[in-house]
Amino acid sequence: MEESEGSGSGNNQSYSSSSSSSGSAISNMAQDYLFTILLLLPIDAILSLSMTCKRFRALSSSHTLWRSLCKRDFGSTCVDSLLNSSNNNQHHHFPWMRLYKQVSLMDSVCCHKLLVSDLDFPAARASHSLNFVSDCLVLFGGGCEGGRHLDDTWVAYIGNDFRRMLKWQTVHSGIPSGRFGHTCVEMGDCLVLFGGIDDRGNRQNDTWLGHVMFSENNGVTFSWKMLAVGNVAPPPRGAHAACSIDEKRMIIHGGIGLNGLRHTLTCIGRSRTILFGGRGLGYEVLDDVWLLDTYQGYQKWVQIVYDLQSIPDGVSLPRVGHTATLVLGGRLLIYGGENSYRHRKDDFWVLDISAIPYPPCSITQQITVSSKKVLTRMWKRWKSSGHAANSRSFHRACADRSGCYLYVFGGMVDGFLQPAEPSGLRFDGELFLVELVLQL
Repeated sequence: MEESEGSGSGNNQSYSSSSSSSGSAISNMAQDYLFTILLLLPIDAILSLSMTCKRFRALSSSHTLWRSLCKRDFGSTCVDSLLNSSNNNQHHHFPWMRLYKQVSLMDSVCCHKLLVSDLDFPAARASHSLNFVSDCLVLFGGGCEGGRHLDDTWVAYIGNDFRRMLKWQTVHSGIPSGRFGHTCVEMGDCLVLFGGIDDRGNRQNDTWLGHVMFSENNGVTFSWKMLAVGNVAPPPRGAHAACSIDEKRMIIHGGIGLNGLRHTLTCIGRSRTILFGGRGLGYEVLDDVWLLDTYQGYQKWVQIVYDLQSIPDGVSLPRVGHTATLVLGGRLLIYGGENSYRHRKDDFWVLDISAIPYPPCSITQQITVSSKKVLTRMWKRWKSSGHAANSRSFHRACADRSGCYLYVFGGMVDGFLQPAEPSGLRFDGELFLVELVLQL
């Protein structure tokens, strides 16, 4: 066990003295066993144990414990990425306890407008796809002015420096046909694209695999390959939602096909997926939350019922055309969208499912959140500063490996009314970054 973060008094001799005087069976256990037990407990229980004796106080302050807790609750990928970006080669000096506390209390974001290094960059669009894979941004397709679809693929290398000036590169051959309203999800180092709608309103159900490649001569390149999926495939659709589980399976739900739905679907763990909002069969804009657990092949939807009136500013939650992205801390960062009157939004909300006491799926199909304390932890509206982006809907967003930086591109924004444009709507081509505010 490493030395504690708060003090240097956590040695084995002091542990033995404390445990022998207390006479408690659990305090006499071997240190490795205690460490394993602590990792099975919620944070509140760990903090309570730290006040019982010197041994637990020293153990609950160690770098090793808090590094493991960060990996447990935030994910190993996020933690490893934070270490790489911190330029700190001595990992035992990283402020794990402070990181955990700040993530728990985090309530704001800062927006930055990103610059491109040349004049060659993606055109304005909406209902496209935007992914972060292999340290690159990958953008494909979407709809643009005149009701036309796009069939271009753009790649920009990001690496660990989110403030770098971007240089977009485009892929000209072997690409999927033009479409909008498709889905594209990350599976390890690859992307899997499914479905979409073309200019004539035809729904697609083809599946494509995308892969980023690096070479010394050509830099970053990208390739698409159509997958042969056999006779069994989801029916054609567009404006649906999809996400990957365990980097091996892809879940597809809803869309404009036989039934009309638009919403977001986000994986929040190895087998748990959250559905939020969208448009129902009657074209009403929704604010419902559903949880899908696919553990060991068992699949069941559980609705999380809550009262909008009990949430500060909760009446603004119903939306469609928003994004819901998993960020650092295992929470969903929901941005933008529009309501039933086509009023576009620029607000940030966080949905924290871990705040809800969750019973096994086998005993219930509905969880009702009636506690005001639980509800205010479940939904929080975050403050934003920095670059003031336009309100938008049907944009796309993706997070980097750390979950601290969210990239947002495109969407529909409100425009100025012109005689030739009675709707006053326009497509946006801005790329900006949303940074979670941490002080490490």
